[in-house]
Amino acid sequence: MSRLLEDGKSVLRERVRAEMHQSMVEVGTSICRSVDEVRRELVFLRKELSKLAENGGLRVVAGSTHPFSDWKAQDITDHERYHGLVEDLQDVARANLIFGLHVHVGIADKEDAVALANQVRYFLPHLLALTTSSPFWLGRHTGLASIRSEIFKRFPRTGIPDEFATYSEFTRFVATLVKTGCVDNGKKIWWDVRVHPFFETVEIRVCDMPTNMNHTIAVVALVQALMVKLYLLRRANVQWRPYSRSLLEENKWRAVRYGINGKLIDFGKEREVPCRDLILELIDFVSDAAEKLGTVDEVAKIKRILDEGTSADRQVEIFKQRQDPKDVVDWMIKETMSELGDPGPPPERSRPPKSGPPSVR
Repeated sequence: MSRLLEDGKSVLRERVRAEMHQSMVEVGTSICRSVDEVRRELVFLRKELSKLAENGGLRVVAGSTHPFSDWKAQDITDHERYHGLVEDLQDVARANLIFGLHVHVGIADKEDAVALANQVRYFLPHLLALTTSSPFWLGRHTGLASIRSEIFKRFPRTGIPDEFATYSEFTRFVATLVKTGCVDNGKKIWWDVRVHPFFETVEIRVCDMPTNMNHTIAVVALVQALMVKLYLLRRANVQWRPYSRSLLEENKWRAVRYGINGKLIDFGKEREVPCRDLILELIDFVSDAAEKLGTVDEVAKIKRILDEGTSADRQVEIFKQRQDPKDVVDWMIKETMSELGDPGPPPERSRPPKSGPPSVR
């Protein structure tokens, strides 16, 4: 697929780029000042990319793993960066045939960015549970809702990070890694949430890739509202209670295994609670922020995910009915292009805000 991108440069420009495997492409929006702008761009890009793929006899699928593709049969893109990754990580990199959803939230103040990255760690398992879309690997039903998360753990510097007290502490950590030859820059830190080393953003990286576009937009709206809620609390000199990385990883494992169908730990109450109940509480928690942003309706569509199930749930259901992963792929192809509508042309690229509350990217 990445070899076809040259033909689409006039329309797609830098919004769609080749990735490490030839069968993978990276789609990125411009800086968006609203969730509506995100939707317009993503719909436009998905439609144009689909047209380009069809011209080459291919189809586009949104999901975090292909149900039966084998990484050993995939070609690596001829690019210095990807050759370097393979040289460093060997089969760990070659086998990384997984796909995720990353949401950048623009935050200009670095101390705010570190504080919000610390606090949002608690909610990362909730976001993963809502987006699970990788129950299959190498043609097998793995029994996990997100095998992608377990595959990516083989990379160094992944998972839920520790807390950093200040931005200076974070930059000293990165500088130590660079000085000691662990990385050449902060982009090789692949945590589930990170203060971006070059952009004025906090990047949420924990999510699987939802197959349905409306599910994706609902999750983007939830992430934005959550970050704004935490920002507003910080302005009021309040913060979400911190918990250790080890405890948060317990909840992440539950999200990996069961998605929205299991239980997460409510650490405040020190007991298990159905994941669906905690997500409904999360929607209520961010409601005032969503109202300020004008995204109440979009955030409310998270309930649709709870009702319909995630992509992982739907994939497993189809597999149990038909016992053929090819039928799962057929469903994913159809679902990827469903409910796109026609929101019009995407907005032109804009400059990031210099100050103020978080924006979505």
